[in-house]
Amino acid sequence: MNLSERVANMEFSPIRKFTTKALEVEKKGKKIYYLNIGQPDLETPECFVKAVKDFDNNVIAYQQSRGDDELLEAIIGYFKYYGIELTQDNILITNGGSEALNLVFTSILDPGDEIMMAEPFYTNYATFCEAACGCIVPVSTKAEDGYRWADRELLEGSITPKTKAICCTSPGNPTGCALSLDEMRIVGQFAKDHDLWIVADEVYREFVYDGMAPASFGQLEEFADRLILVDSVSKRYSACGARVGAAISKNKDIMDGLLKLAQARLCSPTLEQRGAAALYHMDPSYYDEAREEYRSRRDAFYEEISKIPDVVCRKPGGSFYMMAKLPVEDIEDFLMFMLEEFDDNGESVLFTPAEGFYATPGLGKDEIRVAYVLEADKMRRAAELIRLGLEAYKAK
Repeated sequence: MNLSERVANMEFSPIRKFTTKALEVEKKGKKIYYLNIGQPDLETPECFVKAVKDFDNNVIAYQQSRGDDELLEAIIGYFKYYGIELTQDNILITNGGSEALNLVFTSILDPGDEIMMAEPFYTNYATFCEAACGCIVPVSTKAEDGYRWADRELLEGSITPKTKAICCTSPGNPTGCALSLDEMRIVGQFAKDHDLWIVADEVYREFVYDGMAPASFGQLEEFADRLILVDSVSKRYSACGARVGAAISKNKDIMDGLLKLAQARLCSPTLEQRGAAALYHMDPSYYDEAREEYRSRRDAFYEEISKIPDVVCRKPGGSFYMMAKLPVEDIEDFLMFMLEEFDDNGESVLFTPAEGFYATPGLGKDEIRVAYVLEADKMRRAAELIRLGLEAYKAK
């Protein structure tokens, strides 16, 4: 018996690939700073748990496939802050942003269709596309340019007759690249000119720095007929395990298609939706505090990593990820050295090799991605360990 070719061609997550080895090393007494997974350590707001505890129905029943009315209205209120007017028919609640992407790709892709996307990109996009019988055509970016990609000439070089959509993450994972509203307009006009869907993953929307204002493709009403937004409570509210997301569009056809698939999986969890509704009602000051915390972590890591000779790293404008090109030929070999052979005062660090975030073979072999989800002093220490580890690695 054989697996499907789709599954056989999929890759395991590069983000979790080395976690088992790190855990083995920890059991032997070495302290590891985990920078590989975007799991925030900020406390989940109390209102989430309170809303769940206050649930007083005698039966935890199925919810509507579209989502709980209370949550739908909370999301409508949240987007009004950005001047985006929605109705319940424009929103479908999903099991995290990941299911939203899965449902969207299944709804818009036929076998052989392509999705344009700037690389490096979050590795699971390739998995979602493969599961929907499509593939990603990469728009290659460079560390030296801060991985910026909202350029008409660059985009024109990657489109083919099979291109069905352009997928955008802003602020992005793994690069931290954040698009301005003007850059979103460039991407939107490109999509309109070529009659493409725009799939905009904006789950880190509020996490932009250095005076940049949070922005959404949803603010550009001229592209509403082709826009599909993906949202989630996971990162914005440090509620990754709640698994509540949303697919949002004013295009009735895509919303009908998504609902067909959503009805097949019945519904998203009832209790988590109640908790998520409370999160969407939070005062905007919450984002200010979280944003400042992540900014300080970013700055601490960037300052220390920049001390490495010949490193290429541009300070990212958003999310809580950063990539850096290091002066080594094989990052995976260097990482294994860091885990198995190196320590400084009994400490080492786990980051993610970046090759798995690229679709183009050979790219990313000398790059790393880190998630700055630890406190600033720990981020500084983790970057110091990378610097000291490189010195030891080259000496070896």
